[in-house]
Amino acid sequence: MRSWTDTLRFAFQPVVNLATGAVAGLEILARPESGDILAQARRDPELDSRVAVLAIRAAARRETLLPLHVNVFAGTLADLGGLTPLYDAVREAGRLPWEVTLDVVPPYTHVPQPALLETLGGLREQGFRICADGVGDGDLPLRLLTDIAPDLVKLDASLLTRPAAVRAMRTLCDELGALLGVEGVETELQCATALAAGAQLAQGELFAPPARLPAADVYLPPRSPDGAWAPRSGPSVREFLRPAALLPATASAGQVRALLTGSPDVSGVLLVDRTGVPVRSLHRSRFLLSMSARYGHALYADRPAAKLGDPPRTVGIDATAWEVLDVVADGDRDRTSDDVAVVDRHGRCVGVVRLADLVRALAESRVEEAAGLNPLTRLPGSDAITGEVDRRIADGRSFALSWLDVDHFKQVNDGAGFAAGDELIRAVGRALQFSASGNTRVGHIGGDDFLVLTDPEGLAPLAASVLDAPWSAGGLPVTLSLATVLCMPGGVTDHREAAACLAPLKKAAKALRGASWVLGHAGLPGYEIRRGVTPVVAAGAPSGPPGTRPGPESAGGPLGAEPGVG
Repeated sequence: MRSWTDTLRFAFQPVVNLATGAVAGLEILARPESGDILAQARRDPELDSRVAVLAIRAAARRETLLPLHVNVFAGTLADLGGLTPLYDAVREAGRLPWEVTLDVVPPYTHVPQPALLETLGGLREQGFRICADGVGDGDLPLRLLTDIAPDLVKLDASLLTRPAAVRAMRTLCDELGALLGVEGVETELQCATALAAGAQLAQGELFAPPARLPAADVYLPPRSPDGAWAPRSGPSVREFLRPAALLPATASAGQVRALLTGSPDVSGVLLVDRTGVPVRSLHRSRFLLSMSARYGHALYADRPAAKLGDPPRTVGIDATAWEVLDVVADGDRDRTSDDVAVVDRHGRCVGVVRLADLVRALAESRVEEAAGLNPLTRLPGSDAITGEVDRRIADGRSFALSWLDVDHFKQVNDGAGFAAGDELIRAVGRALQFSASGNTRVGHIGGDDFLVLTDPEGLAPLAASVLDAPWSAGGLPVTLSLATVLCMPGGVTDHREAAACLAPLKKAAKALRGASWVLGHAGLPGYEIRRGVTPVVAAGAPSGPPGTRPGPESAGGPLGAEPGVG
């Protein structure tokens, strides 16, 4: 009589790194030929544990070097108090525990949380990585999610219809030191939405369907014209992480050669000690060149491969792409193409980054950034500022958004000439940049209009630096107007609402005489006049509302490119 193990097969679905397009790992999915073994495993922890063990063995038969994702029900972990058979299966397969991510699957209802957290802590100490799976469509409490402190959070694709929730989850993941992935991605629109909202990993039918053989190549949609695929400035090394080819520190040169010749995509091998800490780095080309030299195989084949290696270059998992470039630049020039090992807080290797990936992504980022710079001041335009406004809103941070322009700029151009007007604009831009500090962002959105995004505490020094300075163009004295809206957490929902709050403050500032500054709070009526003199309205002249100048005034959205007519 056939047992249930005879009818159980496994399929592999790639987990894709959205920044590099590389396969970051393989999720192993149980595919029974008959019956519903997964429904039974949900109720039977011992059965669920056996399915996980069989998944590891199935991957070993396919001889894949990629990191693995194995699904385990939360209830199984809480009930069994550990997965010793799984740990043994990983070792028997010649894999290391930190090459395996346990995707903890809901439901969590009625699961004893203390027991679950204790088990996960033990598995993490063994080296396993932990993923919270099915977030957004399951019943995982937010408090428990933070207590788990996973290495990866997988969102259900249904959350992509709510990008704000995905952005908020990315913020939480950054705080927890976790990566953010989306599963079930089926369309290019979903893919673009996932990346724009901050997801770093994804899987689904769009990239590659589950298959009996591990996929080496996946489909990655082309980048959209609006730059939605561009990595953010100062990207984390996590966004470029590739699986590492690892062998024990005692491996022979012959074993390394067999791995490299059988895996043409592997650019290098890391030799690790028993705890997973890299001890030597073997570059593909240099190693194979040594082995192919005259008598090379005879000399080295049975000797330790470590003798042909170099000290590993390592960075922490929280490093930025720029820090990786610093590591490469400070090293031997002959090793610029070597992989850089990425290690966790215990020094264990969790993957590698390739210099080519970093250079390509950072170069694209710089090209797109340069395309958005104002040609007069070389400051970014409105898109850069609005994007940062939305990120700060999603992060729940307080901020001050200011608009600044030159009073009566058309008269300046008419009286002093456009060359003097251009030089004045450049000087104002330089002054704003010089006074900007910390998280302050300065943008030039056209004409004489500038945007300044800063933390509330940095607002007063910046305002004083530009409003106290004596300005002139072609010998003519000039004054500036500044309007600021303070936005507290929950005060605005996006940059458009912040722009709407700023528009009437801009009007009020322009209605004052001399250097002026008007300050308001998002969601609250009225404003405070920090600087400037209210003009006296002559008898019989039309008057406007308090704090505004009589007569028509443009109230165009200050976050758009508006001509500076002053």
